[in-house]
Amino acid sequence: IQNMDFDAVCLSVGQHKCDIAMAGLTINKEREEYVTFSDPYYQASQRLITLGDDTTFDDCKDADSVVEALKANLASGDKIGVQQGTTGNYYVEGSEDWGFEGLPAECVPYKNGSLAVQDLINGNLKYVIIDAAPAASITKAINAMQ
Repeated sequence: IQNMDFDAVCLSVGQHKCDIAMAGLTINKEREEYVTFSDPYYQASQRLITLGDDTTFDDCKDADSVVEALKANLASGDKIGVQQGTTGNYYVEGSEDWGFEGLPAECVPYKNGSLAVQDLINGNLKYVIIDAAPAASITKAINAMQ
């Protein structure tokens, strides 16, 4: 068993450095060039993490209203943290292959979501966008400490 950076998983299998990989990977054509996927067994979504005193999204009722508020409240120089190589990374940077237009902010990739959230708390990011499951776990742990 090898623990590796998220964005190295497909490449490692494709280069036969590993026989199998287990990770919450979004299936897409780019990744299918390197690996063969099993049948999908989990549907992930993205979550936007903000500081507790940020009221920007308080009136949002659905995902579309969150996206609208996000785009309206980003200014030049704003930074959004993501886990490198993930759907959130492609969403913020934009990707024609993934169908994402990108956001008007600087994308700051991290090895994991916890590091991105810590940098948000430290005041270095405006938001973090990561998968829902780690977002819930990370925010629950941080909120329990406060």
